[in-house]
Amino acid sequence: MSLNQVWEAASANPYTPFIAKDSQFFVGFSLLLAALFLTGLFGLNRSFLSIVSLGAPASLAFGFGAVYMICAVGVYTRPLRVMADAEPIFSAVSSNAHHLYTLLQCIGFVPRATVQITPDGIRFSAEEGRVIQGLAFLDKALFTSYTFNPPTSDAENRNEDSGDNDDSSDTTYYPNFVISLSALLETLKIFGANDASASGSRATGVQQSNPSASSAFTAPALLLSRSCTLQYFQNGSPLSITLSETGVKTTCELTTYEPEDSDVDIPLQRDAIIIKIIMRSALLHNAVTELGATNPTALRISASATREPFFALSGVGGPFSESTVEFSVDQQNQGSGGPSQTHHKVLTDDGSSRSRAKRSKLAPTVTETFLVSPPSSMGSRIRQNYNFALIRKASRAMAVANKVSIRGDRQGVLSLQFMIELDDNAPGGVARSFGGAGGKVTFVDFRFVPLLDDEAEEAEEDA
Repeated sequence: MSLNQVWEAASANPYTPFIAKDSQFFVGFSLLLAALFLTGLFGLNRSFLSIVSLGAPASLAFGFGAVYMICAVGVYTRPLRVMADAEPIFSAVSSNAHHLYTLLQCIGFVPRATVQITPDGIRFSAEEGRVIQGLAFLDKALFTSYTFNPPTSDAENRNEDSGDNDDSSDTTYYPNFVISLSALLETLKIFGANDASASGSRATGVQQSNPSASSAFTAPALLLSRSCTLQYFQNGSPLSITLSETGVKTTCELTTYEPEDSDVDIPLQRDAIIIKIIMRSALLHNAVTELGATNPTALRISASATREPFFALSGVGGPFSESTVEFSVDQQNQGSGGPSQTHHKVLTDDGSSRSRAKRSKLAPTVTETFLVSPPSSMGSRIRQNYNFALIRKASRAMAVANKVSIRGDRQGVLSLQFMIELDDNAPGGVARSFGGAGGKVTFVDFRFVPLLDDEAEEAEEDA
């Protein structure tokens, strides 16, 4: 009989101690106290008779008392279930591991990420210095099977410890832990899954970073035959990832850590949104890439609903002075009518840049939604500065996304929400056509804290 069979057989007949766990501390303390008392009496009357009557009982009382105290205090652990027989809290199977890799790689700018398992999907959060945060949500629709059994007993214990008798939110019942995001990405590409196909564009105007990456090892057949199974058995247990491809299975277990109390989302006031722009993500990616050539320190976002430039991105603080990319918006949607004024540079619908003459007609397809409502303290134009190096950390999401929603609130917090359409029939699982049908749509959200006024002034002085 193997050791595993012995262990499974023993689990049916658990050992019950002679003294209950709750009484071991009292019994151990009483025996140690009795041993101390008998040792004192033996020291006062040291004889052969006292050895039998006092010394031996004192030794036995001290030995058993120490054992019970160690069991009660020193090695107090919660009884663990055998994982082979226990039903996991979470189990999901994906038929395309590259989907998961593509989405998680978008927020792979930090080594660790906070994971929260919910009935609707898995939420990954990565943040750095409380100034940038990336949120990737793996919806349950991305998996062929998704099973979630909330750990109600653990949630009740947490509520009792916190002394909160009121009805708590649903999130308190969902497992929340920290894992190594870099290790997870390395695990997902064990069988050669990489972002070669994802780093290129499925939208016109974004060039592939590695054009020679297409080979027999990146064929769609290989990518589609790779499956991934995620399992989380209980609180504190590792996150198990099993990859399967053409009969070969690899299982990796990632250590989970308790999240810090400071791991909270960067707040975005959804009821105080002053700017909302929806456009093709490829246009934003091209603009940031072009501005990055001047090596700026800050990115300035300028938007106005009444006068030009209606929407502009500027790189300030770099060694090559200031550069600006201005976008044309559909003037008919704004109801202003008439021609446009001179623009330094305009990104067309195909992603290329070209200059426009005065009083030319505004391009109607640059933005799908353009809403700007600045507060009275800002006047008619919204201007906000952000760290350019942090904005560039969202470049991977810009490259693979179809659309982007640019939102900003009164406090200056910037949200870049990317819509990524995943297609099982496309190489690498990323949709290659804008607005293609039949794909699975998911979102990746980046949030940025604005630069303070003194930091923005320093960037302008450097320029």
